[in-house]
Amino acid sequence: QFKLVESGGDSVQAGGSLRLSCVYSGDTVTRDCMAWFRQAPGKEREGVAAIDRYGSTSYPEAVKGRFTISKDHAKNTLFLEMNTLKPEDTAMYYCAAEYGARVPDPLRRSTYTTWGQGTQVTVSS
Repeated sequence: QFKLVESGGDSVQAGGSLRLSCVYSGDTVTRDCMAWFRQAPGKEREGVAAIDRYGSTSYPEAVKGRFTISKDHAKNTLFLEMNTLKPEDTAMYYCAAEYGARVPDPLRRSTYTTWGQGTQVTVSS
């Protein structure tokens, strides 16, 4: 069974940084498309970073230049480096994965069928 486990969430001051990790295990064959999503209370879950088999990345404008997604194949770990955090970045952050080398809409929630349980990020002003 393929499993995703996130960690690294914390409470930080605005302007601070955090690095989230997502360890994946089980049947990892061909689940090469991975992403980070977030969901704030009362809001839709939104994609904040995605990476495909070839290392191509995607970000929405709200986080571009501040967030960086990366993958360590040797450690079966997906990372999200978050810098210059803002109060509006406060949310539960989820890791997601999908089969295939590349997907047509990497920041769309419906693209992914496997999800982790989430890790909370809180940014105070």
